[in-house]
Amino acid sequence: MSRAVVFAYHNVGVRCLRVLLAHGVEVPLVVTHDDAPGEAIWFASAAATAAEHRIPVIAPDDPNTPELAARIAALAPDFLFSFYYRRMLKAPLLALPARDALNMHGSLLPKYRGRAPVNWAVLHGERETGATLHRMTVQPDAGDIVAQIAVPILPDDTAREVFDKVTVAAEIALDGVLPALIAGIAPRRPQEAARASYFGGRRPEDGIIDWTRDAATIHNLVRAVAPPYPGAFTTLGRSPALILRTRVLAAAPPTPAPAISVRDGRIVAHCGGGGTLDVLSLEIDGAPATPAVLAARLGAEAMHLGHAGR
Repeated sequence: MSRAVVFAYHNVGVRCLRVLLAHGVEVPLVVTHDDAPGEAIWFASAAATAAEHRIPVIAPDDPNTPELAARIAALAPDFLFSFYYRRMLKAPLLALPARDALNMHGSLLPKYRGRAPVNWAVLHGERETGATLHRMTVQPDAGDIVAQIAVPILPDDTAREVFDKVTVAAEIALDGVLPALIAGIAPRRPQEAARASYFGGRRPEDGIIDWTRDAATIHNLVRAVAPPYPGAFTTLGRSPALILRTRVLAAAPPTPAPAISVRDGRIVAHCGGGGTLDVLSLEIDGAPATPAVLAARLGAEAMHLGHAGR
């Protein structure tokens, strides 16, 4: 029987942990995170899944301590797996497993190394992404690829919808290659460094809408940060507003005066860089705003949308 210490968090962590257990891999320890104060927890708990299977769980502030390395070394794992764990594991930990240390990343590596890969892929208008199981090295997301599954990104998919697909892709990728990993015959394919791209974490303020951009770019931002992420921000008049869902309508020429209006029962945004958006879901001052509600605010006039909504 193979033995693995698992670093896991989020839905990918839960599903991949369940794959290991379904294949009879012994998991003597799960390392996870305490949920961050103030973060919207919309995803499954790796800690709860481990407890369900009576697996010891710890959530250290820093996983790269001599004490944790000694504890893991004493467990003599064949594998060390990282499934959406949020901290980098350093060389002393990576050297501990007898067989290999592997990470599941939410992109088609070598593209979108780093943080928030699904959100970045949606923001950039990609038409596909996926999940990649790769060997861990001290360089983030740079190790040899062991398994990879692609998923489509449809034009109106939100990051949450794409993340759900990536979670399934991660489960399928691990389930398919795990017998070969256990047998010691899993493939390894070096990443093409020339094709690599790297992105950092995103902040809520990165969701501020710049209405001087074109409709497709703004639509991609809305999709990339739609709930359960913080959302795309603007102001309407003097009121804070969230644009939660959009669809690109017919092409339109660029305009020096981007504006929002209610037309034929729709909320329509005319974007400075060209194109129009059907605003399907909008909140103003924290409350849902239907076309009728916005029409009552606007009257017969269109409301100017300044740079970044200000």
